[in-house]
Amino acid sequence: MIKVLLVDDQSLIRQGLKALLELEADLEIVGEAENGEIAIDLVAQLQPDVIMMDIRMPIMDGVAATREIQKRFPGIKILVLTTFDDDQYVTAALQNGAMGYLLKDTPSEELAVAIRAVHKGYTQLGPGIVKKLLTQFSTMGSIQTPPAPPSLAELTPREKEVLRLIATGASNREIAQELYISEGTVKNHVTNILNRLNLRDRTQAAIFANTYLSYLEQHS
Repeated sequence: MIKVLLVDDQSLIRQGLKALLELEADLEIVGEAENGEIAIDLVAQLQPDVIMMDIRMPIMDGVAATREIQKRFPGIKILVLTTFDDDQYVTAALQNGAMGYLLKDTPSEELAVAIRAVHKGYTQLGPGIVKKLLTQFSTMGSIQTPPAPPSLAELTPREKEVLRLIATGASNREIAQELYISEGTVKNHVTNILNRLNLRDRTQAAIFANTYLSYLEQHS
């Protein structure tokens, strides 16, 4: 059973999420919080496996709460729920340890899948907003792009192709279809890329790839 804590300042959203997620046999909603401060207290009491964290909340927002929870309870996974207007907040949440983010209107079955994936340690990037987020990093990087690290040149041509597609927000399935290879092969390439570039997860890989996108387009 995966224990889930819901954190959102709107009670209707919490109630809706709880009603939908409790239909899943392997998910248990162990608590609710209306702001980050209450969430931290509940985490200490309830020890949830996964926290579904809103970003914009009074008293303590989701970014500050994520940072504090990851500092005190690094084993707990945090999945951010956001809107299209929260790009900057989401970036900060990811930098402070969140495992991914989804839109608040994501279908319940997809939320359940994302919770299970995050619980296992996988990063979840919501469709649509990932491109906006990467565009933000591209704008930042265009000011002064650092030289490509030697490890990037050591990737195989196929690994560079995979990394370039990660920069677009493509899933493993989409990458497999684009390159006419199996999803298993894509997963192996992603693992090799993370190891060679010393990156923590797919989120960091997407940010890294977007920074060096022009290099990848020329060399893949």
